[in-house]
Amino acid sequence: MNWLRHKSRSDLLGGGVVVLLGLGAIVEGSRYTIGTLARMGPGFFPVALGVLLVGLGILIALTADPVAEEDMEHDISGDPPDWRGWGCIIAGVIAFIFLGHVGGLVPATFALVLIAAMGDRDQKPLHALLLALGVTVVGTIIFSYFLQLQFPLFRWG
Repeated sequence: MNWLRHKSRSDLLGGGVVVLLGLGAIVEGSRYTIGTLARMGPGFFPVALGVLLVGLGILIALTADPVAEEDMEHDISGDPPDWRGWGCIIAGVIAFIFLGHVGGLVPATFALVLIAAMGDRDQKPLHALLLALGVTVVGTIIFSYFLQLQFPLFRWG
């Protein structure tokens, strides 16, 4: 465990958060029928995503950058958090939940990507619109047509 003392705390913390998110997805997804690869149940994707997140989090922690002894106290950046980025990501997820319920997959995905993209201070509105349009089209094709996700493309009311 001595090797942990010489690793970047922010990398270790980030890896730990990703592992926790993955474990949460596994726990929640396992409450539904998982099924098989041939007949996937509603819990298959959350569990598969959770397993990938756990693996990714472990990989992030294991490959954490080494930190020199004199830099150990200044490892976590002294910069204030980017509240705009956090706020836009959270607002995008809330918009997806709300619009998915009242409007369907297409408007929910478009709003999520557009709002989250605006969290980047360097993002131009036109680029955010094009990104949202592209992700919406690709996501609709993948999730609705190929994976046949039972989520209406549009819902009125």
